[in-house]
Amino acid sequence: MNIRHLSFRLLQVYVQVIRLGTISAAARALHLTQPTVSLQLKRLTEAVGEPLVESRDGKTVATHVGEQLYGAACDVLGRFDDFNGVLEQARGGNLGHVRIGVVTTAKYVLPRLLGPFCEQFPQVGVTLNVGNRANVLERFERQEDDIYLFSHPPSGPTVHATRILKNPLQLIAPAGHWAVGRKKLPFFELRQERFLVREPGSATRMMFESWLSGHGMELGNTMQIASNEAIRLSVASGLGLSVISAHTLQEGRERLALLDVHGFPLESNWYLVARKDRRLPYAARELIRFIGAHADEFIESDWIYPDIRELTEQFVSTKPDSWSDR
Repeated sequence: MNIRHLSFRLLQVYVQVIRLGTISAAARALHLTQPTVSLQLKRLTEAVGEPLVESRDGKTVATHVGEQLYGAACDVLGRFDDFNGVLEQARGGNLGHVRIGVVTTAKYVLPRLLGPFCEQFPQVGVTLNVGNRANVLERFERQEDDIYLFSHPPSGPTVHATRILKNPLQLIAPAGHWAVGRKKLPFFELRQERFLVREPGSATRMMFESWLSGHGMELGNTMQIASNEAIRLSVASGLGLSVISAHTLQEGRERLALLDVHGFPLESNWYLVARKDRRLPYAARELIRFIGAHADEFIESDWIYPDIRELTEQFVSTKPDSWSDR
């Protein structure tokens, strides 16, 4: 590879093409024409000397060599983003930016930490990307964010995950349901009920279906609803029962009842996740330090795992340009 033929712009173009999956989408994001993006991809391929992209299912994806270049490009561009942040800090400007990918249910609790963090560090920019587990997992694979909050984290050698908050899953019913007030109700007595479930890819649905499978049961009558708010309203209206995060329930005003069913609530947790193969930017490290040190000031102590106090040691190295492998 001829390093002299590489440039930041070529790397930026390549990263956008892989992240967005098409040359046209990358061109729009970069405010360039499609021929310009195609030409820069060609120049980058010539400089590397190996194919970098291929077409798969209508999308432009990285080849094996391209995946390695993509990781290196993300790291290089991230380092210079940090360097730019340091320069701006010295000039009294912005310290940097942190991008966070969170699963849908976490949107109810993470702002309680981000608000105080932004007050303490007003010069740090924050971008919050919310989606179901499948969406956030795709963002993780594409390295689109710096840190992530999962209730069912991915696995593998590139994953660094630490449990930080409890996220119990409650079984809810309309306030006037016949099962309200029953003690330690066996779940099989509810088998004829309609259950409102999240879309495929939802961690809540995955955990509920796994629990059912482990007990040799399956649901006969379900309705799929891709919104926690819509599920709460639907249950309150008598449309069915559902399993939902306790944090989601705290945000609603609907008249709902928690059923006392054997095996519930299901034990679930939120994990702070980052990639082991990517350096954390300065702003992300600062946010992790803040969460570890101050979470108990803004979130009820019953929700917090002791692990949260070890975040700085687990994710952030004492060296300013790397982070821990532990």
